[in-house]
Amino acid sequence: MKKIAFVFPGQGSQTVGMGKELADKYPKVMAYFTKTDETLKTPLSRLIFEGPKEELTLTVNTQPALLTTSIALLDFFQKSGVKADYVAGHSLGEYTALVAAGVLTFEDGVYAVRKRGEFMENAVPNGEGSMAAVLGLERDKLSAVTKEVTESGSSVALANLNCPGQIVISGSKAGVEAAGVKAKEAGAKRVLPLEVSGPFHSPLMKPAASELREVLDGLEMNDASIPVVANVTAEPVSVKTEIKNLLIEQLYSPVLWEDSVQKMIALGVDTFIEIGPGKVLSGLIKKIDKAVTTYSVSDEASALAVIDALKEETL
Repeated sequence: MKKIAFVFPGQGSQTVGMGKELADKYPKVMAYFTKTDETLKTPLSRLIFEGPKEELTLTVNTQPALLTTSIALLDFFQKSGVKADYVAGHSLGEYTALVAAGVLTFEDGVYAVRKRGEFMENAVPNGEGSMAAVLGLERDKLSAVTKEVTESGSSVALANLNCPGQIVISGSKAGVEAAGVKAKEAGAKRVLPLEVSGPFHSPLMKPAASELREVLDGLEMNDASIPVVANVTAEPVSVKTEIKNLLIEQLYSPVLWEDSVQKMIALGVDTFIEIGPGKVLSGLIKKIDKAVTTYSVSDEASALAVIDALKEETL
């Protein structure tokens, strides 16, 4: 029998106008965007639907915008009766997965990621931290590079282990630049600086962790109704206290995305459905294992196409 995982994208997948077509057509979808506006006491839906892009791309806006759009799409898609055996999300997307699994209410999820975005932006002064994607270098070799640079006085660490040959590093501007040079010397094909507002998923984010804990302590959390594969451990988790601790660690720890996908495959998952704008995670999953089936649900047409495809497979 087919085993399905729903996966939810993180920052970088946002686009102006995401979710608008569905929201205009279905009042229940629009209700999610309205709830977000009410929760945050700001017209975020207008920014999502109309832009400008520069403002939508700000971390404090992107995080609640992506969670809102992904959950609205999930609600529409789940009317088909398709259910997940596991859920997971990339960085911010983990919060979407937790809403999908009933750990957080939708409103609390929106509030939590808005605060998370604020804490992440404020943890390190603008311009002092950076991130870069390193292509074509093995994990062990890149880890040795970041360790060497950090020990020399410039903090840098592995941040996102996305798929074979694609790892993001994060840390101080000097640390990321030095590690980029050494990574090329060690055999990396390319080092691409990323346009981000801070050194996310690095030890430099630790000042934000205590602030995030205060926010999460103030929210009611439930045990997960569907196992959530955590970014920090790449293991399924369902107990709310463990989930909360992992969310705090997630701020300054690497996102083990490749490991998480491999874990779900080992648990029998053969079908991954990416729910949210873009196809970033579907692309990464195919690079991790070509044998699995991937689908993307980003609007009404793609949702209906996936539902039809799944029906055909079960006939």
